[in-house]
Amino acid sequence: MKVRKAVIPVAGLGTRFLPATKAIPKEMLTIVDRPTIQYIVEEVVDSGIEQVILVTSEGKSAIENHFDYNFELDTILREKNKNNLREELNHISSLIDVVSVRQKKPLGLGHAIWATRNVVGNEPFVVLLGDDLVLSDEPCCRQMLNLFDDVQESIVAIQRVPMDQTFQYGIVEGAPYADRTYKVERMVEKPPPGMTNSDMAIIGRYILLPEIFDLLEGTEPGHGGEIQLTDALLAMAGKRGIYAYEFEGIRFDAGDKLGYLKAIIAFGIRHSELGEEFRKYIKEISADI
Repeated sequence: MKVRKAVIPVAGLGTRFLPATKAIPKEMLTIVDRPTIQYIVEEVVDSGIEQVILVTSEGKSAIENHFDYNFELDTILREKNKNNLREELNHISSLIDVVSVRQKKPLGLGHAIWATRNVVGNEPFVVLLGDDLVLSDEPCCRQMLNLFDDVQESIVAIQRVPMDQTFQYGIVEGAPYADRTYKVERMVEKPPPGMTNSDMAIIGRYILLPEIFDLLEGTEPGHGGEIQLTDALLAMAGKRGIYAYEFEGIRFDAGDKLGYLKAIIAFGIRHSELGEEFRKYIKEISADI
């Protein structure tokens, strides 16, 4: 089976970034010189995926517009001989085939994924959360696809977290399968202290088989009154294998204020034009404050 499609849920309200997100989708907040969502889509493209399915809601049209061609803007840039900007914008609009699906009710990640069933169809697909950035030499998505070529089963990306933070994540328990890879035995969503001894936290990257749609349809609302993807994955684990992969790279929760600032610094010091001067400035201001 080949993975050709990526689902990116972007329907959330972004309340952690209010008032900045009152009129701007949180996925459009910039990391250096491009919106967060563009980094996610570029990871998809660099991993060889052919189509992106955005799960949107009211007020998210700016995301779709960002990846669309703007004739008027292109004409103005051409007339002003700003060819470098034209090339950059044309590159964005031609990155990948993007389609949108509306999540009509805010019923959680599981429901958002279920809403794409008619577009995804009967094939495996990758899910990337719109505010999870991974800085790595090889795209995180590509790393997971390499494992999928071997196991041909659903995969969740994981990272190790301090035990006093496990209540903030979906947690995996499992047995070692291969390098950085575990066969999932148990999954629990945001466990209270003492419920698990595992520090393997699920982050915003998944490869899912199409069977997940039927399982999501039958999943009762769980933590927070939402349809939890973790619950459906646990049901799938009872029927067939699920693997957890400890990806190589640094993950940033760009939906959190501190994580967002960390991402700006990390991506800024690696920027081809600004990186050297930005790194110097960080050292200078760190010494002065």
